[in-house]
Amino acid sequence: MINFELLTAISTFYLIMYVTPGPNNSILTASGIKFGFVKTIPNILGIPTGHGIQLSLVCLGLGSLFIHFPFLLNILKYIGATYLLYLSWKMLGSLNVSSSEDKSAPLRYYEAILFQFVNPKAWVICITAVTLFYPEDTNILVGTLFMVLMSTIINIPSISIWAYGGSIIRNYLSNIIIKKILEWLLAALLLITAFNIVFPKIMINYFFSPFILEPITYICSVIFNYLL
Repeated sequence: MINFELLTAISTFYLIMYVTPGPNNSILTASGIKFGFVKTIPNILGIPTGHGIQLSLVCLGLGSLFIHFPFLLNILKYIGATYLLYLSWKMLGSLNVSSSEDKSAPLRYYEAILFQFVNPKAWVICITAVTLFYPEDTNILVGTLFMVLMSTIINIPSISIWAYGGSIIRNYLSNIIIKKILEWLLAALLLITAFNIVFPKIMINYFFSPFILEPITYICSVIFNYLL
C-alpha cells in the first residue's frame, strides 16, 4: 500500500543513493566541468531512462515473487535495513569526488542507458529499493510505475547537481569541516531510513510527526494567517 511512510522512506533512500558519489556522478562531474551543463544533458536523461528499465525488470520479477510469498518481504526488509546500517557506517569518510574520469566527449543518450547495465551501484539501488520499498497489496503494474516514477523524480535533480555544479562541489568537499558535516548528515539519513523500515509506526509517531509534519503544519498556518 502506498502511504506517507512509504513515500518518505523511498524518497529519502533514493535521494541518498542518487546524490552521493558513484560511477554516474563521477562521470557527470567530469562532463559538467569539461563540456558544460547543456552538452551533458543527454547523459543526465540517459541515466534515469536506463535505471528505469533496470528497476522495471527487478520489479516485475521480485514483485510477482512477493505476491506469491508475502512473508519474504518481511525477511528482506530486515536484511535491507541491516545493509542500510552498514552503508551508514561506510558513509563516514567516503565523500571524495574522483577526478580520474577523462572523456574526450560527453556520453550520448544511448551510451548513458547502456552504462547502467554495467554499473554495480545502479543494480544495488534497484534490488535494495524493490526489496525494501515495493508497495504491498498493490497491483504489480501500479507498483512498478510507482517505483520508476519516484526514482525518476528524485534521480534527475539529484544527478543534475553534479553536472551543473561539479567544480563547486569539489571545492566544498576539499574543506574538511564541510566534508565531515555532509558525511554525518548522509549517514544519519541512512540510519533514519533503516529504522523507518523496521519500525515505521514508531518513526512516524516520534520522529516524522513531531520533527517534520508538525513544524511544517505550524509554518504553513503562520503563513496562511499572515496572508489573511
